[in-house]
Amino acid sequence: MDKSTPNNKPNMPKFNMNWLYIFVIITLGVVFFAGGNGLMSASAGVERDYTTFKQYVAKGYGTKVVVNKSTNTLRMYVSPDHIRDIFKQGTQEVGTAPYVTVEIGSVDKVESFLDQAVQQKKIASYSYENKSGNTLLDILGSIAPWLLFFGIWYFLMRRMGGGAGGAGGVFNVGKSKAKLYEKANEMGITFKDVAGQTGAKQEVQEIVEFLKNPKKYTDLGGKIPKGALLIGPPGTGKTLLAKAVAGEAGVPFFSMSGSDFVEMFVGVGASRVRDVFRQAKEKAPCIIFIDEIDAVGRARSKNPAMGGNDERENTLNALLTEMDGFGTNSGVIVLAATNRVDMLDKALLRAGRFDRQIHVDLPDLTERKAIFLVHMRPLKLEKNLDIDLLARQTPGFSGADIANVCNEAALIAARHNSKDVSKQDFLDAVDRIVGGLEKKTKVMTAEEKRTIAIHEAGHATISWFCEHADPLVKVSIVPRGQALGAAWYPPEERPITTKEQMLDEMCSLLGGRAAEELFTGHISTGAMNDLERATKSAYGMIAYAGMGDRLPNICYYNNDEYSFQKPYSDTTAKTIDEEVLKMINGQYARAKQILTEHREGHNQLAQLLVDREVIMAEDVEKIFGRRPWVSRTQELLEQQEKAQPRLEDMPEEVKKAQAEHEARVAREGSDKASDL
Repeated sequence: MDKSTPNNKPNMPKFNMNWLYIFVIITLGVVFFAGGNGLMSASAGVERDYTTFKQYVAKGYGTKVVVNKSTNTLRMYVSPDHIRDIFKQGTQEVGTAPYVTVEIGSVDKVESFLDQAVQQKKIASYSYENKSGNTLLDILGSIAPWLLFFGIWYFLMRRMGGGAGGAGGVFNVGKSKAKLYEKANEMGITFKDVAGQTGAKQEVQEIVEFLKNPKKYTDLGGKIPKGALLIGPPGTGKTLLAKAVAGEAGVPFFSMSGSDFVEMFVGVGASRVRDVFRQAKEKAPCIIFIDEIDAVGRARSKNPAMGGNDERENTLNALLTEMDGFGTNSGVIVLAATNRVDMLDKALLRAGRFDRQIHVDLPDLTERKAIFLVHMRPLKLEKNLDIDLLARQTPGFSGADIANVCNEAALIAARHNSKDVSKQDFLDAVDRIVGGLEKKTKVMTAEEKRTIAIHEAGHATISWFCEHADPLVKVSIVPRGQALGAAWYPPEERPITTKEQMLDEMCSLLGGRAAEELFTGHISTGAMNDLERATKSAYGMIAYAGMGDRLPNICYYNNDEYSFQKPYSDTTAKTIDEEVLKMINGQYARAKQILTEHREGHNQLAQLLVDREVIMAEDVEKIFGRRPWVSRTQELLEQQEKAQPRLEDMPEEVKKAQAEHEARVAREGSDKASDL
């Protein structure tokens, strides 16, 4: 053994399933066609003249004779003891019941000869048959075993190729499974169908320009990008955006998933990668779209014992080679989508492979409104539906979530036998998706109901008097899903979050538990979810955001997937726990202080909840008065309104044109009314 590499292990040969299937086919062939005892074994026959037949009978070679009157022939079946005397071979070669065929002239003479042979015990018996010869049946009978054999062989080959819908058998197992859309109108998706995502659409529109007019860029010395990676949470429209690119460019579009490269056979994934790129080069200019690329593009492990997979890594290596092996201006662009970009191999993300990373984020307020308009096209809506309100009620929703809201609203309207979909149907759909199905049949005592009302009123009171807490929408004590009650706050969409904002949100979360302790004298398990969220928020502030008093400006975030130890010492862990406990207890005491100051208003709010079960922000405003702070969303809307040009600020020509337009519209309306 070489001492320099003492831990080297011999490379063991990989087991290939192809050999197993070939062995099965050979075994079946032997079983079907082997002579003797095989399943399809056939006994041999020879032709002899009548004189030789009489000699065989005289020597006792035969066992029985069958005379065919229709064809004037007979068959003498040979005794096993005398097979070698006639055929010069054993039973393994000619079968267990070989026979001799003889043409005869007169049946009567043969009958008398056979009677004499039976009396002399030369043969055991004889019989007659009247079957006429059928050449077609004989041919079919001879080729039937071969047809059966090839049928079994074809079935096994199809199974080896991935079933009936596979890539075409064992010899085509390495063929790509990509779906090819030759024309853009096959999908019928353009940028008009993609609402919002202005930044992402801007990026991919440039890719469309590359494909439509590459000479514009190459004349200046520029190079067409090799690929673009669409990154974003699930449901944000990454796949839809890629289809829109193909639709706008009007070029062939190869669509496949990352899992399509994975197969049970060794080397198939790499072969399919090479095949799809070969087809793409033939159809250039075109687009290859790989959805969920993290299935094959996951980072390669340095340690084989940590989940390394040779087949997956071989597929990734083939993908890396193909993407980097393109001609500079081949006209083939690779689009890929993933929501786990942190798991991808660094070699895949470098410039020259995926030159661009396009972030497809969750839509903001304006984009959500545009997405609502797209998904509302097929719906029958009530007049003057407030879409701005729906957009404000759905922060954090992806495009798929908004599509689900629209569909759920239509189902709710149909359930209520409505002729159109109303605002309330949409609000009920949002509640249904976020909170779950209402459980109005759940039985509760009056004391339990009051406890839940006090808990939810505590949340509402604290959020009303905390400047940075999310604005209240409504409070409900109707059970939904796993929750017995809920206070609805559309979270503020902030680019950054300050310490004061996080502390106010934590105080609001602890308001329910604080109200229970103050006004009922006991605490319950209803605050488990609130405590979990508050604890996670506190740990994030102390350990990650560096917002602790004793551990300021320190981040202990560790992105190592295979790390089995904390990135800090036990002493630091104790300090973090103490800081978290101090922060949560401080906000809990603050919550109790606010509730004590507004005890009367809280009791009124709790009683209103018991009576009505659901109250809105307007009801809270009647009790506590107008909230002194404006929400961030409202502030942004006011800024947009101020930025829009007003008619009063326009020149006189514009004012005059607007007045003429309004007069013309009014005149046309009166003319139509008179016609009616």
